[in-house]
Amino acid sequence: MTDWLVWQLADSAFPTGGFAHSFGLEAAWQQGEVNGGSLSRFVRDAVAQAGQGGVPFLLAAHDDPGALQAIDERCDAFLRNQVANRASRVQGRAWIGTIERAFPRPDVRALCDAVRARPMARHYAPLFGATLKALDVDRQEAARLFLFGVCRGTLSAAVRLGIVGTTDAQRLLAERAHDLDRTLASSVTLSVDEAAQTSPLADIWQASHDRLYSRLFQS
Repeated sequence: MTDWLVWQLADSAFPTGGFAHSFGLEAAWQQGEVNGGSLSRFVRDAVAQAGQGGVPFLLAAHDDPGALQAIDERCDAFLRNQVANRASRVQGRAWIGTIERAFPRPDVRALCDAVRARPMARHYAPLFGATLKALDVDRQEAARLFLFGVCRGTLSAAVRLGIVGTTDAQRLLAERAHDLDRTLASSVTLSVDEAAQTSPLADIWQASHDRLYSRLFQS
């Protein structure tokens, strides 16, 4: 059951809300900082940042769902970039809403009721970890799924922006397997206290997203 569940969650048809975000790629591309030749480096950095700055909150919530509110507050304090912070909250709300409707299990329902009862920002990474724990997905698989979503989402944004075509995006996704494995191995041991911003330029580009003249993505 868990294998089928993971494949369902990884499916691009699963409505997580992630495809409304470019992870800073749109702003970087419009400012001439990324093109087809440098896209692979941008994706690599996005995956590394997700590992260092997202996975620690995900795993903390997966290990201790009862501390979700405190972990969510730490995540809110960590995301000082207002665009990234807003995107995390929007995607977190979309994610838990979809999980609640798609998997009406007692554990999931109890978690969603607890989230609604508390004044929380509802950031994506902590909610992702807590909900996958409720769905009985182990912590390693949860982190792997999270990183894959960031990698695939960034490349999907590149296709819609016209930076690369669909087959080139799939080639780049396949080539990122080593980066994903390396990031997974280095991030699963990190605590919330060790969360870090590893891609400051990408953070700056993403922060300028609201000032773009025209925008296809929310972030």
